[in-house]
Amino acid sequence: MITIRGTVLSLHPLFVMIMLASVITGGFLELLTLFIIVFIHELGHAAAAAAMGFKVRSIQLLPFGGVAVIEEQGRMNAYKEIVIALAGPLQNVIMIGMAKLLLYIGWGDASFLEYLIQANLMIALFNLLPILPLDGGKLLQALISLFAPYHATLIWTSRAGCFCSLVMLAIGVQPLFTGETLQLNIMMIGLFLAYSNFEDYRNVPYRFVRFLVQRSSYAGEQSGEAQAIVADASKPLDEIVRLFRREKVHLIYVMNRGGGVMAVLPEQQVISSYFAVKEPPVRD
Repeated sequence: MITIRGTVLSLHPLFVMIMLASVITGGFLELLTLFIIVFIHELGHAAAAAAMGFKVRSIQLLPFGGVAVIEEQGRMNAYKEIVIALAGPLQNVIMIGMAKLLLYIGWGDASFLEYLIQANLMIALFNLLPILPLDGGKLLQALISLFAPYHATLIWTSRAGCFCSLVMLAIGVQPLFTGETLQLNIMMIGLFLAYSNFEDYRNVPYRFVRFLVQRSSYAGEQSGEAQAIVADASKPLDEIVRLFRREKVHLIYVMNRGGGVMAVLPEQQVISSYFAVKEPPVRD
């Protein structure tokens, strides 16, 4: 674990295990190349985040990518998240282009350049799978949040990640039933992603509360017309705040039984009332 300009850089234990295995099997040079590719991929995310004014607290490298923790304090909207998510695979595309250029002009070892192209392509495509914390999962979350309430966004992104990671795990163990060679790397990565996404799903209440807490800074920066939410006076606050969308500020129209407007409340007042009557969930 090292710290570079306030950003903590570390290796996930899964990466360390694969590094040790590569030393035993003689594939250390390939893994070193993979490490550099993953590092450049993550630098793309970090550079995009920094360019938008966000601080990258830490980057943890995995064999297939990494997890960057960004201090965004509610200022991250869907469009910024999309740009940051795509900045990683963009580095792989650039490296593929450079390797192809070197092949074309005949510079460098052809077999190594071919491996470099294949490794970058694998990392880029794998990271675009719709599974958190992969880039594809972040893209899916950002796109859903453009059209759906944020609580529903968290639910459906986690469910998609759980399903896809279980499919990957099934692909990894499938050779056990056909007598073929076990896909140990796919199985380990699928198991890690399945666990990660089940944890995300279990912690949706905590993640949603964090979203509500950060709404004050976000609402102050949001411009344009507010979105109206019409709610009966007897409607629980839980159900009202779950209608909040990431990209909008809201005005809540409280209606009586006769269809008349009793009050028009800004979302901050509703959030304050929500926390006043409900204990925030505790993350396990």
